[in-house]
Amino acid sequence: MQSPTQKTAEHTTLQRFEDFLATIDLKRYREMYLPIKIVEMNMPKNTQALFLLYKIYWEEKRFISFEEFYAEYERYHHAHLKVFHKKTQMCEVCFPKGLRARIYRTWASIITQIHAGYTAESVFGMGTVKMSEDLDRKGADIQVHYKGVILNYDVKKEARSGVMGRSTTPKEPIPGISIPIRYVVPDLKTILHPQKKK
Repeated sequence: MQSPTQKTAEHTTLQRFEDFLATIDLKRYREMYLPIKIVEMNMPKNTQALFLLYKIYWEEKRFISFEEFYAEYERYHHAHLKVFHKKTQMCEVCFPKGLRARIYRTWASIITQIHAGYTAESVFGMGTVKMSEDLDRKGADIQVHYKGVILNYDVKKEARSGVMGRSTTPKEPIPGISIPIRYVVPDLKTILHPQKKK
């Protein structure tokens, strides 16, 4: 059974994260980054943002803005990004512009998953939830250890063409029960004019 202190700590972290989410201007970000689809090829593992996202928002619980995160991402991956940029043969304007938009989409997706992780922790208890780049690559966006049972939640967005995200079975299956969670994000027309849609 959880102590009142544990419950307060969980509530505080979840509340802090939800307060942070409330500060994000999604409309502005959509306008800035949604139309930009330049850097859409597979990125080398040493240039991907997953490790830093889980480190900052889950492990360190530093709830920083996208701009602050992107600055840290660029510093952390600086040398590898230079090699990747050269390999793409993109111009000095196109590559940074496309990369920022690509990393924003990853950022938005992962902080949504991390929100679900903090919510799960408030339900199952402090220390029951694990999230990491390694688990993510193995097919578990949120892993819960509860009363001797391991639950591996795979959270993915549904698109018109099917499920977005990983489509192959991970090479190293992990122990536990796999639970797929699928969600739909309505398009901007539906959000702005819900009365016109069935």
